Amino acid sequence: MPERVLVTGSGGRIGGYLRPRLAAADRILRLLDVVDQEPAGPDERVELVRADLADPAALAAACAGVDAVVHLAAIPTEDAWDTLLAVNVIGTRNVLEAARAAGVRRVVLASSIHAAGFYRQPGSSPEPAGVPAPTGPDGVPSGVPPRPDSYYGWTKAAVESLGSLYADRFGMTVFALRIGACFPEPPGLRGLDGWLSPDDCARLVDACLGTDATGFRVLWGVSRNTRRWWSLAEGREIGYEPVDDAEPYADRARPLAEELGTIGLLGAQFSRYSLGERH
Repeated sequence: MPERVLVTGSGGRIGGYLRPRLAAADRILRLLDVVDQEPAGPDERVELVRADLADPAALAAACAGVDAVVHLAAIPTEDAWDTLLAVNVIGTRNVLEAARAAGVRRVVLASSIHAAGFYRQPGSSPEPAGVPAPTGPDGVPSGVPPRPDSYYGWTKAAVESLGSLYADRFGMTVFALRIGACFPEPPGLRGLDGWLSPDDCARLVDACLGTDATGFRVLWGVSRNTRRWWSLAEGREIGYEPVDDAEPYADRARPLAEELGTIGLLGAQFSRYSLGERH
């Protein structure tokens, strides 16, 4: 029997990166989004579902018969409080509840580095006061407590907390991925340490789907960047071996205007966004 994996938010940017990269001869991707998606290609093993995270019945149907869920659907930036709460938090709860009710044992949640954006790089300016600079043998450990940098970051911290709850209460395996800057090339100077290539993103999700590890885990979603300052050790424990490095792009990387003055903070410019103002 082929593995069937539900991917929510499959019509978004990261979903678009993963659609071809998660394809496998022994896997069927059930692709769910609130918008229309590209039809299946000639040899593509996909099932297209149009559904809203606010529709529990539709999510229950989407979870029926799947082996795992990769939950990407979210508002991916700062926005109004009520909007973020409805989509990112309540929507995630609806997905987890549908997965639980359907007997799905494994869920991969897209969190974000912005759930922990108020940590700073060791050796950087100690501003704002009180922002810690934790470190470990391989950099900032992936399990450091949340320190969100925005309403958006707070919703992702809430997503992690929901994942922990469902793992502990119902014996599910839940991975929360604190995803960095996932683009084909690193965006700006900030991307040189926090870039996650699309190929490495797929490697990380595949590792979560294939590992024997159980329970709840938080992992950094970053590539093997030379300038990386947070840990990949926890990802390697479940078989994530990133390949790509942002360094070949360093010569042409330029600071984005909104990055200025925030490079030492993990959350960079998100730490200065006006709360609740869409970006």
